[in-house]
Amino acid sequence: MSAPRAAWTQLAAKMGGTRGSEAALVGITMIWGTTFLVVHQALTVTGPLMLIGLRFGVAALVLAVIFAPAMRGLTRREVFAGTLVGIGIFLGYTLQAYGMQTIPSSKSAFITALYVPLVPLLQWAVMRKPPHAMAWVGVGLAFAGLVLLAGPDGTSLGLGRGELLTMIATLAIAVEIILVGLFAGQVNVRRVSVVQLMVASLLAFALMPVTGEEMPHFSWFLVAVTVGLGLASGVIQVTMNWAQKRVSPTRATLIYAGEPVWAGLVGRLAGERLPALALVGAGLIVLGVIVSELRLSRRGARKD
Repeated sequence: MSAPRAAWTQLAAKMGGTRGSEAALVGITMIWGTTFLVVHQALTVTGPLMLIGLRFGVAALVLAVIFAPAMRGLTRREVFAGTLVGIGIFLGYTLQAYGMQTIPSSKSAFITALYVPLVPLLQWAVMRKPPHAMAWVGVGLAFAGLVLLAGPDGTSLGLGRGELLTMIATLAIAVEIILVGLFAGQVNVRRVSVVQLMVASLLAFALMPVTGEEMPHFSWFLVAVTVGLGLASGVIQVTMNWAQKRVSPTRATLIYAGEPVWAGLVGRLAGERLPALALVGAGLIVLGVIVSELRLSRRGARKD
């Protein structure tokens, strides 16, 4: 296991600094966006809780093996932080999956996009760090882009069961991002990532008997999907915990706003067609990130 750990250490050293951290977040956002179509297909052969349990269980197991020596130093604070974030991960992913069973994906994407303006508001309320004016401009542009990217069907918000579940999931996702930013500089990235993923997996499996969700029939498709999603989740969670030591929750949220752009590109390759408004929306998201980056660069120049 020394080789994977050494590779991770070298990668972290090379990508040190704010720009490297932001580049890493862009990378996992691309992976994150690609998983949307995969999850949608997986829900045709298994229930949401089983999918979440297997997905994050695989991720936790792989990371626990890779980071085995580091796990011996696990602290109570890391267990506490990992548990809180793990609950947020569980609620966000599970409720979103339940919502996708009853509402169109375009509407789900629009509702989930509410975490973009919600994160800076929560950051202001919880961490007492009001976002700069240019950050608000970037957030506004990104959110407007997400509305257009969702398409015409996504602009109608009927409050049915699926819509309500997805709205609650959006709040959980926003809280997760805030918590990751809050604990990022106080805990060991490797240990806390394992705890987060393990908590999310255990909660999903524990609730299966309560909800009455049945075990799915065995299929190699399900095995391949859960292993792939698990590996992706492991990479995503470790990178989030590492990168958000240097990237603020507001800035991170702007980068995460690119998720539906990549999801749309993957959908296009799978045969879906992006309408003109969706392309405009993708452009607004990119513009939002550029506007925020220009302001951040100026601030950095003044400090130097």
